[in-house]
Amino acid sequence: MGNPDVVTIRELSKVYRQGEINVTALNRISLDIQTGEFLTLMGPSGSGKSTLLHIIAGVDRPTSGECRVQGIDVARLSESELADWRNQNVGFVFQTFNLIPVLTAFENVELPLLLTRLRGKQRRQQVDTTLELVGLADRKHHLPKQLSGGQEQRVAIARALVTDPTLIVADEPTGNLDSHSAQEVLGILQALSRNAAKTVIMVTHDPKAAAFGSRTIHLEKGELVA
Repeated sequence: MGNPDVVTIRELSKVYRQGEINVTALNRISLDIQTGEFLTLMGPSGSGKSTLLHIIAGVDRPTSGECRVQGIDVARLSESELADWRNQNVGFVFQTFNLIPVLTAFENVELPLLLTRLRGKQRRQQVDTTLELVGLADRKHHLPKQLSGGQEQRVAIARALVTDPTLIVADEPTGNLDSHSAQEVLGILQALSRNAAKTVIMVTHDPKAAAFGSRTIHLEKGELVA
């Protein structure tokens, strides 16, 4: 028996309206993603990979078809239910680190926990544990401007992890990093998949980055290609 599927996608389509024209971003995609998998999505610009990532993460809604995460059809949730679901189940890592410049590394990582019912002591313990996991325990009082790009992205990963989400979704997370920092960040994502059974889904243009994943799928013009 393999790992159970955490994401089940069936006949998923997304059509955007641009003026008088309908643009098909995804065309009847079907896909299963297992718990603990590190899936990388590749394809040219406009192939639909970021759209697929955003639908899985509950940021965008499909035009038709279904996307179930742990059995929940996320497209059928109301906006407020979806916001709660995202906060509990999804950690986001972007190409731009999206850290708040006036907050320390610790405070940036703590932000998602302020939306939970955890007490201050519990929050502090969780933030400290997560910063240690990404190798930044000694940088927790530093502001983003006092960190390297690689360290900033590791803070962003810690922020994504701190709520213990089911899914970690990463959109070009190494796009702004030098090769050494990129390898460190990809190594952390790989370890989260292998050692912590986190399901990681990453969009990338870089075959070297994709090689860190356990499986790569390619999209072209909104369709999966073999």
